[in-house]
Amino acid sequence: MAAERVTALGYEFANIDDAVLAQAEVKKIDYLKSHLDQGDAETVKALYDKAIDDNFFRSPVGMNFLSELREYMIDTLDFTEDEVRPVPIYMLYDGKASGKNVPNKKEEKKEKVGFLFISVVLNIALIVGVIIMFWIATNTDQPNIINYETALTDKYATWEQDLSRRESELRKAEKALKESTELPESSEN
Repeated sequence: MAAERVTALGYEFANIDDAVLAQAEVKKIDYLKSHLDQGDAETVKALYDKAIDDNFFRSPVGMNFLSELREYMIDTLDFTEDEVRPVPIYMLYDGKASGKNVPNKKEEKKEKVGFLFISVVLNIALIVGVIIMFWIATNTDQPNIINYETALTDKYATWEQDLSRRESELRKAEKALKESTELPESSEN
């Protein structure tokens, strides 16, 4: 296990993941130091607050940088202790939780799993609803977006057949009427 220990900025870490995180934070710190105008008090304070709000630094290396930045703001940039937020440490050193704003990854994971479960159930319910709507639309006699062309074609074809039948009956009736009116006239001649 001692072979796995890695050092970064004077801190020795028990596993490689923590050391890699610390080394990445060293790069962030170097970048910030090279690009930060340390004479602009508001910019320094905004960066400090943003780093705390976004949990930008999580290793002891990053916490040390935040602590140094806090001291710099108080000593050099004339901020008071009350104006500069304290550096939050979200680690348990005695094994007891105080219950104050300690992020609990297990609870967050349970919330995500619960949200995922609810999301999956709702998606399945919506899919079933859509399938039922399509089934109703295809099995109804009323014209709808799926079968309107067939329904209208059938309706007009029925009308055309009915009209043709009536015209044929009318022609027969006219012919019969014409024949019945022609017979008496021919007997008179």
